[in-house]
Amino acid sequence: MLAYHQTPIQEIVDHPSLKKAGIRLLVKREDLNHVAISGNKWWKLQYNLEAVIKTQHQTILTFGGAFSNHIYSTAAAARELKLKVIGIIRGEQTLPLNPTLAFAVSQGMQIHYINRDAYRQKDSAEFLGELQNKFGPFFLIPEGGSNQLAVKGCAEFAGEQLAKIDFDHLFLPVGTGGTIAGMICGLKDTKEIIGVPVLKNGGFLSDEIEKMAAGFSGEEYNHWRLLTQYHHGGFAKMSAELLSFIEAMKIAHDLPLDPVYTGKLFWAIMKEVEGESFKRGSTILALHTGGLQGMTAG
Repeated sequence: MLAYHQTPIQEIVDHPSLKKAGIRLLVKREDLNHVAISGNKWWKLQYNLEAVIKTQHQTILTFGGAFSNHIYSTAAAARELKLKVIGIIRGEQTLPLNPTLAFAVSQGMQIHYINRDAYRQKDSAEFLGELQNKFGPFFLIPEGGSNQLAVKGCAEFAGEQLAKIDFDHLFLPVGTGGTIAGMICGLKDTKEIIGVPVLKNGGFLSDEIEKMAAGFSGEEYNHWRLLTQYHHGGFAKMSAELLSFIEAMKIAHDLPLDPVYTGKLFWAIMKEVEGESFKRGSTILALHTGGLQGMTAG
């Protein structure tokens, strides 16, 4: 299966906002766990790929947008495991391909574009049947890789690795909700978990996250929340302020961020710190979920 490299914890020091608020910020650098299948995607794909092998499927089919880390990572994983892979991409083709899709194609992913109305039917039995007729048998991994197998992988990561770290609040970006659902199950209300949706109007994700967490563990958890105001216009949208912030974090703290996921995450952390949302002496742990190919998004 896929190789995993243990990752360091980086502390952000000498940041004026953190010093003023008396907050310690640690970063779990999961962007370094694999050269291509990095960040949370390694954990989300781990058991999905095991299931592909066990069921002897030769083809993976999955869904995502043009800037999807999941599409990027699944393409790399399929190539490494010598599997065929099909990516159903939301929206119309835009040439030249952005870095995410160009990489996916280079890994052998067959790209198939569908319009946004059709994409909304991606979970229906009728639409999946049409795809099966078109492409033949496949192992389905949902958008973002978020299913019970993904929650299992993320829960194990949280319970085995994050639980050993001394912190008060865990921050992570949220796309489809599978990663944060796993964090919630793995940490079992022992720490506050704060998710930052990277798409507009992300409040709807709360119900999805609750369903995924309860579906995996059979339990309800309360020590988590979403901050929905830091999306900078929507998924894969960005502002000049955000791009300047990302550049400053790289220069001052040698912390590479992308504008699709992790840039918005750290922007939210700093805004919350500046707004005195946490007690002095608190420690924040930020989960760096990779996706650094997104540095060239847009």
